[in-house]
Amino acid sequence: MRRQGHHYGLHRVLEPKGVLPQPAWKLDATPEVWTNELLIEVERLNIDSASFQQLKEEAEGDPERIKRRISEIVAARGKMHNPVTGSGGMLIGTVAEVGSDFPDQTLKRGMKIASLVSLTLTPLRLEEIDGIALKTGQVGVAGKAVLFASAPYAVLPQDMPETVALAALDVCGAPAQTARSVQATDTVVIMGAGGKAGLLSLYQAWKKAGQQGCVIALESNPEACREIERLGLAHHVICLDATDPVRVLEAVAEHTRGGLADLTINCVNVPHTELPAILATREGGVVVFFSMAVRFTTAALGAEGVGKDVRMLIGNGYVPGHAALALESLRECPSLYDWFCRRFS
Repeated sequence: MRRQGHHYGLHRVLEPKGVLPQPAWKLDATPEVWTNELLIEVERLNIDSASFQQLKEEAEGDPERIKRRISEIVAARGKMHNPVTGSGGMLIGTVAEVGSDFPDQTLKRGMKIASLVSLTLTPLRLEEIDGIALKTGQVGVAGKAVLFASAPYAVLPQDMPETVALAALDVCGAPAQTARSVQATDTVVIMGAGGKAGLLSLYQAWKKAGQQGCVIALESNPEACREIERLGLAHHVICLDATDPVRVLEAVAEHTRGGLADLTINCVNVPHTELPAILATREGGVVVFFSMAVRFTTAALGAEGVGKDVRMLIGNGYVPGHAALALESLRECPSLYDWFCRRFS
């Protein structure tokens, strides 16, 4: 066994030297743990929504071409870090080896866990890609990954399918940040409300503001809009293109009598939704950008350009207790759990 590595994984960075693993171009994915690392036998990747959408478009929906592209990226970079979107995803697998100095010595070989840290900073070596679910972005694989001492993870629950738990844990930062941000009387707009991050965030917004406030779901897919209406987690469901700033502004203004949103949560997985989110939010309100397709400069200059004083937050994927909150949301809301089962199991 090797000596103790850097807490944040600097010892795994190959190119360029001196940077942290996430912004690095290439990592050392040698499947031999340093004393404060965890080795995982990887079974499944959950490619983040923005990245998988880009991969599908590039491959024109061909699963074999997507497989090849994922293999190329991982082989070249030692991690699943999409060079176009800059995003990754997460994984599930079984514990293969626990370093003697790894912070959690309760983990045992064979325990099934999900990483709660991005694939963009996770050393990964793939041996095989078994299959790709085009609708969900989940990829069956065989390979090995390394978690650093600083990396959060979750032991998979026994009361739900692994694929369902993985889907929820992949986006667990979004509902946790929503729960933290919503006040009881708020008007809340969830953009991209029909996806897994959007629905979990919608549930937390409804739980916090559904009785005294107003919850608005904005989604472009008509079938997803009908599903949101069946779930009953919003006062208003607006079916329109979230990249159209004028239509978004007009629709939200109409449903709020001109008051607009106190809080807007952006979970859309395509570019060009920064200004619509800003325009949907009242002066002094808050916009939380969870989408990996969001560009900071576009958001900052867009707000300046329309003279809008809003507080803009980057959605941090880590919140203490975020994994437990996401899984508990599924347990609390049977209709939402059923949606996840139908889509991901």
